[in-house]
Amino acid sequence: MPEAPFASQHPVVAALASRIAARVPDDEAPWPEARFAAVAAVLRVVDEPELLFIKRADVAHDPWSGHIAFPGGRSEPSDTSLLDTAMRETREELSLDIEAAQFLGRLDDLAPRSRSLPPIIVRPYVAIVAPDVEIIPSREVAASFWVPLRTIQSPDAVAEYPVTTESGVIRFPAYAVHGHVVWGLTERIVRQLLTLCSL
Repeated sequence: MPEAPFASQHPVVAALASRIAARVPDDEAPWPEARFAAVAAVLRVVDEPELLFIKRADVAHDPWSGHIAFPGGRSEPSDTSLLDTAMRETREELSLDIEAAQFLGRLDDLAPRSRSLPPIIVRPYVAIVAPDVEIIPSREVAASFWVPLRTIQSPDAVAEYPVTTESGVIRFPAYAVHGHVVWGLTERIVRQLLTLCSL
């Protein structure tokens, strides 16, 4: 992938790029019924690094309906790689072509911890785009918004998301940003990313 000169000029981005390049991501061991998916954690630098989130549209029978997420989805037979999956899904959901972005690398694979969710392995990729990119959400996306990394890393953003189960209420770690709650797989990806950042 070509390098984007706008990306490496900020010290946080430079540190993040170096740390991602220096580590070997953990691969989730596949199991027979699991499908692979890929998401793109997309950054831009305006005055400071910002992370792109989407709010998924409300869709019946979709376990992630209405959730705050990263653009992405399940791998299709036409995809040549999971990186190709992340690029295709980002293009389909946001009309955002990240093929020319600077890809810093990938984070650890993740799988849902709840057996009530579909068996899936999610591979997150980190990309940086120009600050003036245009985003046009598709019908799959109810909203999109950018959040400064500094805001997410603030103690004020630390939150919990309660989920009622048959055995009681389980409180999941979360981030509260821009009036939204980031939890579940997305929160786990954000946490990975923030541990590699130096703000």
